[in-house]
Amino acid sequence: MNDEKSPSPKGGAPAHPAPAQAECTLAELPVGQSAVVINMKPSLRGKKKFADVGIVPGTLLQMEAHAPFGGLLRIKVMESSLSIHRDDAANIIIRRQELP
Repeated sequence: MNDEKSPSPKGGAPAHPAPAQAECTLAELPVGQSAVVINMKPSLRGKKKFADVGIVPGTLLQMEAHAPFGGLLRIKVMESSLSIHRDDAANIIIRRQELP
């Protein structure tokens, strides 16, 4: 039987990308992608530290770079670039946004 709606050539997931509005952690955000902070996990240490630099629910941010060996992430929050540890970023829940 020849079906035009067959799965991707590798037989796994469909060939279309994930929706831009998907929720994930900041640590999973690809370079160049923008997102809005949704929430912070209770296990996040230093919530006040992040609030002081503007990382609070509702904040728009953009991933600028990942360190080569995976330790630090550079993000743009408002008009500032900040580096945060990947472990901390894994506790920040975001929703991906399309760039304007």
